[in-house]
Amino acid sequence: MIKCITFDLDDTLWAVNPVVDQANHTLYEWLQQNAEAFTRLYTVRDFPRLRSEVLAKHPEISHSVTQIRIKQLEHGLRAAGYGEAEIEALALKAFEVFLEARQQVTFFEHAMGMLKALHNQGYKLGALSNGNADIQRVGLGELFDFQFSADKVGQEKPHPLMFEQMLHHVGLRPEQVIHIGDNPAHDVEGANNVGIWSIWVNLEGKTEQVAATRTVTCLSDIPSAIAEIAELAKHRTTI
Repeated sequence: MIKCITFDLDDTLWAVNPVVDQANHTLYEWLQQNAEAFTRLYTVRDFPRLRSEVLAKHPEISHSVTQIRIKQLEHGLRAAGYGEAEIEALALKAFEVFLEARQQVTFFEHAMGMLKALHNQGYKLGALSNGNADIQRVGLGELFDFQFSADKVGQEKPHPLMFEQMLHHVGLRPEQVIHIGDNPAHDVEGANNVGIWSIWVNLEGKTEQVAATRTVTCLSDIPSAIAEIAELAKHRTTI
């Protein structure tokens, strides 16, 4: 029996690129007011280069978009001539400005209606994300029961650790859970590898072959896909 539905967030329930683009501009405006030397040296277009430089120095944080962003700010502030104490304070304040703007999402059509319907059906809902969107801050706190992120887990999907921690948290077997997401590797492959049912959200109508249990091209089709998997789940049991 299916008891829990987990969702990826970015590009599954909303488009992430416009959100991050706007958050970057909000961050840069704050830096113009509070760290002028940084903005004399860099523009918004330099953020990807700063990110690459940080990851080259700190590959061990590649799973954490939060750590990458803070290190990116520290790296740029250091290059702009700030002292270490000022760097730490400015980077943390700047990151909070970015993070708040990063929560200003616009849900895809049917997303909220679909989530409310599943919530009303009694499913336990959770988020499994490689990003740093927060279910409380984006407005999903009343519908979702829990959230796991790569930042907190220490590994990003498709590594099994996030899925395994989720299963332990909810106290369920893999065949009692469905994971839903847009990324064939992170979401579908990651879920499949631990025995969790998978639904691929293919809103762009991509033609690649993805080994999901079910595929949807509209979020409004998710409840019916879940119902179909629920029928399959009646005949599958793992130990």
